[in-house]
Amino acid sequence: MTKFAYLFERFPSFSQTFCYREVAELDRQGSTPPIFSIRKPKDEPPQDWDERIINRVHYLPGEKELLDDVHRASKKGNLTGEIVAALDEWERRTDFLRLYQAIYIGLRLPNLGIRHVHAHFAGLAARTACWIDKFFGINFSFTAHANDIFTPRHFEIGLDKLVDAARAIVTETDYAAKFLKERFPDRADRIHRIYNGLNLAEFQRADFSAAPPSIVAIGRLIDKKGFGDLIHACRVLKDSGKLFRCEIIGEGPLEKELRRQIDGFDLQNYVQLLGAKPQREIAEHLAAGTVFVLPSVIDADGGMDNLPTVIMEAMATGLPVISTAIGGIPEMVIENETGILVPPHDAGALGRAIEKVIVDLSLARRLGEQGQKRARELFSIDKNARSLIRIFEELADSKIDNLKADRERS
Repeated sequence: MTKFAYLFERFPSFSQTFCYREVAELDRQGSTPPIFSIRKPKDEPPQDWDERIINRVHYLPGEKELLDDVHRASKKGNLTGEIVAALDEWERRTDFLRLYQAIYIGLRLPNLGIRHVHAHFAGLAARTACWIDKFFGINFSFTAHANDIFTPRHFEIGLDKLVDAARAIVTETDYAAKFLKERFPDRADRIHRIYNGLNLAEFQRADFSAAPPSIVAIGRLIDKKGFGDLIHACRVLKDSGKLFRCEIIGEGPLEKELRRQIDGFDLQNYVQLLGAKPQREIAEHLAAGTVFVLPSVIDADGGMDNLPTVIMEAMATGLPVISTAIGGIPEMVIENETGILVPPHDAGALGRAIEKVIVDLSLARRLGEQGQKRARELFSIDKNARSLIRIFEELADSKIDNLKADRERS
């Protein structure tokens, strides 16, 4: 029986396909943890999600139903004095719903035999898991990603308290692991680097037959993805007389601004904003591409990419990757081996790098082949999922051992 559960803020989510893939791989390996999601997805593009997994998600009720449920449990005497006191003390302070969500979930976990909870992101779900630990003694871990650790928001249960309380902190790159260990040296032994994984068989092999050459970019239309620099680089390519097409897949708040930039550079016949696409169509666009480009930058708030899943997907397809040396990207994109790295916000250098690849298909193929090899070595989801299961089960077993020891002492 699975001894650990997953807790997400929202599951499944198009922008967090790595979370779904992780759960799906655990299922494939015979581990079927309960899944709790604080919020339901909405306005998501259609995806080929496995109904067996979706039907297993327990979505928490809305605020009124949630509070009523907890108040009923309190009247029945199902809450300890410590929990009741915490609710009274917290009242309606910022983040007060995390306490109620923790109680709602925590009351249900023992009946499921759950001794450990894992959350993704050092955010809402992790804060709820922290309260589950405080109220019910069910330990927790979380996977730290990018902005949640590089530019964390300020909450009373903030990143420092989460790292202090969690029994394990998983992160996706050596860069992020080093960042966390330097900031929290007393918890360095609890920090684990486990790359996100892919089912490499899901991705077709690029054949480099596109005419004109196809530049593919994928990501949310937000500052840190650097798509404005890519559009500027496309103008450089156009002005040099190069034939190409550029497809940017994704949606986000910068869509209107990027469309204005495309119009201003007269690139309507060269650059397309395609919106969000299902994972199956993303794989098809990658396979039809010549080069993948993600010109990541550090945004005004310090936010930046850590391990963009789309780069792994491009490498799995056998495309050369052009990006920047931001976060953990250099752990994937090795200069002149699996791709090319350019300085952030340097549209000229970006344009020259793209030109270099699209005019020399032998170079594109060589970089793509090495990238695919690196993807097999580092991002195989079956191996990475086994590492996660081992950590979660060890933490769940340690909790059971501690409970047995407490009973023996009493």
